[in-house]
Amino acid sequence: MSEPGQSPENPWPVRAVATRVAKWIDRLGTVWVEGQIAQLTMRPGSNTAWLVLRDPAADMSLSITCPRDLVANAPVKLAEGVQVIVFGKPQFYTGRGTFSLRVTDIRAVGIGELLARIERLRRLLDAEGLFDVRLKRPIPFLPDTIGLITGRASAAEHDVMAIASARWPAVHFEVRNTAVQGPNAVAQIVEALQALDADPHVDVIILARGGGSVEDLLPFSDETLCRAIAACTTPVISAVGHEPDNPVCDLVADLRAATPTDAAKRVVPDAAAEQAGVNDMRRRSAQALRNWVRREAHIIEGLRSRPVLAQPLQALEARAEEIHRARATARRDINRMIAVETDRLEHLSARLSTLGPAATLARGYAVVQTLGTGQVLRSVADAPAGTQLRVRVADGALTAVSEGPDEAH
Repeated sequence: MSEPGQSPENPWPVRAVATRVAKWIDRLGTVWVEGQIAQLTMRPGSNTAWLVLRDPAADMSLSITCPRDLVANAPVKLAEGVQVIVFGKPQFYTGRGTFSLRVTDIRAVGIGELLARIERLRRLLDAEGLFDVRLKRPIPFLPDTIGLITGRASAAEHDVMAIASARWPAVHFEVRNTAVQGPNAVAQIVEALQALDADPHVDVIILARGGGSVEDLLPFSDETLCRAIAACTTPVISAVGHEPDNPVCDLVADLRAATPTDAAKRVVPDAAAEQAGVNDMRRRSAQALRNWVRREAHIIEGLRSRPVLAQPLQALEARAEEIHRARATARRDINRMIAVETDRLEHLSARLSTLGPAATLARGYAVVQTLGTGQVLRSVADAPAGTQLRVRVADGALTAVSEGPDEAH
């Protein structure tokens, strides 16, 4: 036969299971637990107070019971949203099958401790680089849709939407109303942040809340929320509290706005100012264009007034006159040279005619040559008797035969 509780034929009764669970939990001992009070119930005539302690960073809670006097005599007034540290022993009530923490000591987390924790978280996130300005995403100049996370019907929601709509009437909002303080704030804000970040139409997300105490703004210094902001791909603007308030989410966000009103002014441009800027730029550009045209016209006028453009043929005409003078001078010099050479040629021709043999022959002289050899006779000895001779006179030549020297001479 199987062990009790290990088969359907041999099951444990409810009392056996409840008793064993109670004994096992009873061995856990006492423990210190920190959380936010999410619910506090004190029934009239009852000496027991019931509380629900919630983890601000996760959707988890724990039931707590304690003596009524412990709540009434607490060092600070206990209410929903108060951060507390409790000391108690886990218990399992077999009659109802419920688990709770039986508390014997309740301590409120002081402002100093909260600030110290925030500072430790600030240093941790800074060391991890979540505050690095190089990681900040630029805010779009004119977003198509603005995601807004804020309290329902809050002044922050009214301020952001009213100011943004007044500045740019065509602006469109995607609003997510969440708790902005208390134990449920972090989980709801993170859920809304992730939903807006996943929406492709949302170009920027504003996380807005009005001012408050350190305890009220505590969710905005929560590590889970800060890491969720850093993980967003959509730019996030933190507009939490007033100017002196500086929760950790301000440092993680892509842009910190001093107030929700400031966030509205920085997320959309002022239509009137933009129109005035466009008009001013149109005026300045038109004036600049007129000045440029005037300046270029002045330059062109200066170029046109220069002699080379005002009288473009003047330089050619001046050179043409020089060319005409040079041609006339060259022609005159050539004619003079020709005349001089002609005279010199005539003189040489006359001298040649005077000194040439033709002139001598014309005066009655003759040139006698031996026939055959053509030797000019220079002596009577060159023409003995019987020598055939050629006698050249002015108008021709004739032949003759030598009879020898003339003895008469």
